[in-house]
Amino acid sequence: MNRLLIAASALALLATQAFAEAPSAPPAGMPTEQLARPPADAKVWDVTSANGVAHHGTISTWTTPDGTHWSRFSFNLRGFVSEIDEQNRFAADGSLQSMVIRGHVPEGDAAETYGVKDGTYTWTSPVDHGSGKARPGLQYVAFGGTFDSFTFIIDAMMKAPDHSVDLLPSGRGKMEPLTALAVSNGTQTKVLTAYAITGFGLSPFPIWMDGNEFFGTAGVISFLPPGWETVSDRLSKAQDEALAKRAPELVKKIAKPVGVIAFRHVKLYDADARQFRANMTVVVANGKIAAVGPDMKVRAPNNAAVIDGTGKTLIPGLWDSHQHYGDDSTGPLLLASGITSVRDPGNDPDRLMARKKRIDDGQLLGQRIVPSLLIDGPGPYTAQVAVVVHNLPEALAAVVRAKNSGYFAIKLYGSMDPAWVKPMADLAHKLGLHVHGHIPHGMRPLDAVHAGYDEITHINFVMMQEMPDDVVANSNGMARFVGTGKYSADIDLHSPKMAAYLDELARRHIAVDPTLVTFEDLYVPKRGSFPPADAPYADSLPPQLARGFLSSAMAPTPDLSRERMRASFAKLQALIPELYRRHIPIVAGTDGFGFELIRELELYVQAGMKPEDALATATIIPAQTFQVGKVTGSLAKGKLAELALIDGDPQKNIGDLRQVELVMRDGKLMEADTLRAALGISGPPKRQ
Repeated sequence: MNRLLIAASALALLATQAFAEAPSAPPAGMPTEQLARPPADAKVWDVTSANGVAHHGTISTWTTPDGTHWSRFSFNLRGFVSEIDEQNRFAADGSLQSMVIRGHVPEGDAAETYGVKDGTYTWTSPVDHGSGKARPGLQYVAFGGTFDSFTFIIDAMMKAPDHSVDLLPSGRGKMEPLTALAVSNGTQTKVLTAYAITGFGLSPFPIWMDGNEFFGTAGVISFLPPGWETVSDRLSKAQDEALAKRAPELVKKIAKPVGVIAFRHVKLYDADARQFRANMTVVVANGKIAAVGPDMKVRAPNNAAVIDGTGKTLIPGLWDSHQHYGDDSTGPLLLASGITSVRDPGNDPDRLMARKKRIDDGQLLGQRIVPSLLIDGPGPYTAQVAVVVHNLPEALAAVVRAKNSGYFAIKLYGSMDPAWVKPMADLAHKLGLHVHGHIPHGMRPLDAVHAGYDEITHINFVMMQEMPDDVVANSNGMARFVGTGKYSADIDLHSPKMAAYLDELARRHIAVDPTLVTFEDLYVPKRGSFPPADAPYADSLPPQLARGFLSSAMAPTPDLSRERMRASFAKLQALIPELYRRHIPIVAGTDGFGFELIRELELYVQAGMKPEDALATATIIPAQTFQVGKVTGSLAKGKLAELALIDGDPQKNIGDLRQVELVMRDGKLMEADTLRAALGISGPPKRQ
């Protein structure tokens, strides 16, 4: 994942920050060699992925004779490094009295402090600071650190009568039993209990307890005691199944089936013509568009529920063409943003397809999912959810697996052997599969296109054509971020060589999935400020989640300044009109939560696209590219009624697309405010 996925808790933050592909910079803050060294008898958790097979680091905790709790986190995921220690001191009543965090993370210095003195608490983190009156039960949530302080918040919630506590800087955390499972590591058997932790993010975050002791977490990245790593898959499946039982009730509560409904007096976005049309009526019957036309020509049937759309805009349901579908909260969150379809370009195969089936069966609020099977080669930079192949026969077998499992496409990743790309693409095309992805290290994008790519993923890989050889050779690691940030500013987009390259992409009808918003987040904002994609939502999101958005950018280094990164981002953005004027299909995507999609479109408009053309990149173009344009992507008679009613006019201000009032999919009408409230979001985003 290319965008920082802000976590639901201090522990999840570590896991997802590391899993996100925020590029690492040379260490800032205290050097690694000066951090605390765990004693031999320290308690240890291993950090792993792929059901315990891939090892990424450790967390160690111990207590010194003076009662100070120490912890040490050492983590390396595909070269994205965190080295942190944390020391916590507690009062006699168990309340946190002081916290000191030292070290470095991919975003820079990890230094953070919290303290209580004379009844007043103060804190300073890498992104914020504050103070106030201390009181019993108030728990500080570290912005970073290890997970040591988070385990004490868990203890406090376990002991509280209602299992909830007030949080600093704000919010309230709560835990409730989720499920239990007996697991064995071959020599021991334990009966563990999963608890759902809420109040930190948009969805419950599962943790596993051994009695009253924290045992660990399981997921894409797992934190488990040594010797227990191989149970991560069983734990993850058990918690997913337990959480899934909650979903059907939410469907009944929020998604209201409708028979006949008429939207009157709306401004209509006609995606097929790429035009806005004023004073229109759209009639929906049995989940399909029954009639579309001017108000004077189309009348609402006598049995229709009528919605007055005066001053509002009706659009086709949006596409996020780069959405690594998360947990069960993903569907409601995307629906609240008017997103009714996604292309998932890589995920855990079993969990994604199981979640897709639940959506298709009406048991879970969600989107149409067009899935790609992510395939990568072995090595230190292998994608965590990829099907890993070690030779050409395995690579070809993975392509067949994609076809047999119902995937639309294969997505190739950076550690793939370039020699395997053409035979894989040839087989994929023979089987009717789409081919896209990162560009394997050592290849340039035109090499991949000649080998059979139908689509290039991420705007930095489009720019990779003109990167220096050492960046291309190491493009499966941080070079794809650092190199692009360093050299893109100097690329002449109108040079004969660059023009010939882009013209060839156009001749071959190669699509591009830019995820431009991710590079704005990486290169443009200063640490401690909200990126433009997130700022409209900051006041309404759960506070601990919003806080995490304050640190998403690359840390500047002596040889890569913020100013240089911003200049390179401007050149990446300038690629958009070059693709646009050549009629290269652009499919808008976020590689994030999904609500950043509107910022993606704003960036296209800033680059020179008309709003009606920018909106096509999130409606009809992806629908056609992903071969469902006959049933969705526009509001035309006979198509599925996948749509959103916007309180505003995106023709004048594309940012008005954030103001979703109603969304419709699968014959059900949903209120955006109700969807938001179900996730703990307090209201609509701010108008920009």
